[in-house]
This record gives sequence, structure tokens and C-alpha cells, in this order.
Amino acid sequence: MRHRARYKNQVWSYYFVTDRTEDGRQLRLLVVIDEYTRACLAIEVGRSFTAQDVVGVLQYLFAVRGTPEYLRSDNGPEFVSKVICRWLKDAAVKMLFIAKGSTWENGYVESFNGTLGDELLNREIFLSFEEACWVIDRWRLDYNHHRIHSSLDYQTPAAYAAGCVLPASASATPQPPEHSHSPNPNSLTQLGAKTGG
Repeated sequence: MRHRARYKNQVWSYYFVTDRTEDGRQLRLLVVIDEYTRACLAIEVGRSFTAQDVVGVLQYLFAVRGTPEYLRSDNGPEFVSKVICRWLKDAAVKMLFIAKGSTWENGYVESFNGTLGDELLNREIFLSFEEACWVIDRWRLDYNHHRIHSSLDYQTPAAYAAGCVLPASASATPQPPEHSHSPNPNSLTQLGAKTGG
């Protein structure tokens, strides 16, 4: 794997997962994880996402979590848009795009998405958008704060992340650039509700 994470906030991965509410309407989940700590930084739920929405989510996470050095993704249109590429360049975040059809290059987020599907999405019927947002965020908090990982010395992602000491070179990361567009409140969950874990 190119640029394997060696410390917290060095490499994040993000990816979209698709599900539906009971009425058949699409749900899109923007999953963001820290590859080193395995922490799920966000699962933003929307009916659809624009590039501006993705930037809004990242801006919030950079403000509360710090700015990663690298952001790994596939070559989906949401991730290669000029809006996102320009914003990440201004934030001094390097983009790592996996080769087409090479999902193993994004192994951590693929593994997380498999767990999310097996433990939640394949077992739940979401009666409404609001219920999906609530249930998915509760699962994310449980994953971060109660799920131990053998790869993290049998600690939870939150506990492991809390004990991580950033190298001196990583502690002076630049602040993300300002972003004038707010996420569409009709398509995304409230970002302010995502402060836990």
C-alpha cells in the first residue's frame, strides 16, 4: 500500500456507501476514517452529495480533528472534482488516488465498509432519513468507543487515538482554507451533531 500511515492524522481515507430507506429512496453515506487509529471520523448521511457538500464535511473535520497529510480515495467524480482538488491543494493535503479496480489499495476503508454493511446496513430497515442518521451515528460512536481491535493492542479506536503522540513535523499542519458554501441542509445531516468520537 502506498503511503501506509505511520501516525495519527497522516492518512485519512474516504469513500461512499449506498443504502436505501424503506420507501426505496437512496441514502448515500460519506465514510471518513483515520487509517492509523482505525477511528471512524464521520459517516455523513445524505440523499445525495455535491462536491461542495464533501468540502463542507472535510472542512468541519479538519477544524475539529486536525488536517491530515494525505487523503486516500478512489477516482469517483465526487473525489476528483476541481472544487475538491483545489480546496485540498489550498489546505496542503496531498491526494492519493487508488488505481481503477484496485480496491485493495484502499484496504482500511474497504474493511470498515464491510463491517458497517455486515453489522448495520444489511440488518436494518430505515423507516426515514432521520432514523437512518440517528442509528448510523449511534453505531459509529459504538464502533469508536466500545469496539476493541487486535491491531490496536486490543484498544478501541478512540482510546488508541487518545494515546497517540504526533511527531513534531505533523503538529504544525496548516489550517484548512475557508469555504464559503455550506452543505445543503436538505442532503446532509447536521455537522454539529458529529462532535462525539
